[in-house]
Amino acid sequence: MKDILYLVIPCYNEEEVLHETSKRLLVKIKTMISNNLISNKSKILFVNDGSKDRTWSIIEELHSKNNIFLGINLSRNRGHQNALLAGLMVAKDYSDMTISLDADLQDDIDVIDAFVEKYYDGCDIVYGVRSTRETDTFFKRTTALGFYKLMRILGVDMVYNHADYRLMSKRVVDGLSQYKEVNLFLRGMIPLIGYKYSVVEYERHERFAGESKYPLKKMIAFALDGITSFSIKPIRLITLLGFTIFFAGGAALLYTLIVKLLGRTVTGWTSLTLSIWVLGGVQLLSLGVIGEYIGKIYNEAKHRPRFIISDKLINVDKENE
Repeated sequence: MKDILYLVIPCYNEEEVLHETSKRLLVKIKTMISNNLISNKSKILFVNDGSKDRTWSIIEELHSKNNIFLGINLSRNRGHQNALLAGLMVAKDYSDMTISLDADLQDDIDVIDAFVEKYYDGCDIVYGVRSTRETDTFFKRTTALGFYKLMRILGVDMVYNHADYRLMSKRVVDGLSQYKEVNLFLRGMIPLIGYKYSVVEYERHERFAGESKYPLKKMIAFALDGITSFSIKPIRLITLLGFTIFFAGGAALLYTLIVKLLGRTVTGWTSLTLSIWVLGGVQLLSLGVIGEYIGKIYNEAKHRPRFIISDKLINVDKENE
């Protein structure tokens, strides 16, 4: 018998895409079952991340019509990473492998077969990697590539051009469940688990309906979470900057004393003003970076739950209709 696959799809205000998404995924799952690639107990699990539209009612409707569709409803909006983790934690109890993907299906579902084939070849993790970024705007393409390069410089082990489109075996998801941090950055956490992995390249499509749920503000916050959750190099850079300014200040002090002794002192309004502004800016920036790390510690120390599930539509005993 083939292994059970669960597709885990976080949803936030996705009423415009859910009907089309569910139709496409249903065809994909049924085709894979008929090709004897996965078990007929495989499911599609939607995670409603506190949506303010009809997303949850549509998920309930889909479940009532076909038990291949499952759903969990979070008590409030917790963000994409927490919603994805919630789905994975539920799916791991019923599946042999999971694939996470977004509800807009910009990630090409035709490569799911390749994911599963690599899983049967012995890979516990299969990363979906974009072959090109031609569908992105120049700004998004440039900032995204810059982010991956920056993370590599900071020593974070990440797969280049990979988002959250990936397959994970049951033991990988079990391993992920042992990571208890509140500040989630799954793209950095998954490589830490280990096990054999592979990569499948694909081309990302245009969103067929609705709007992106990752505006610039959220992208910046997500990038900051990734940097501060996986690297302390920014703090070390502040230390290095502090030493540099200290030695530069010592050299300036020595120069000032020599000029004073030689009787060549002049009023240095410009240099004094610039020094105050530069040093003040460096100090505030340094406090801001340190504050980011203290905030992370504060959130972790409280041990609050990363998500709370208010409703479940789980019916795993029956075979798919």
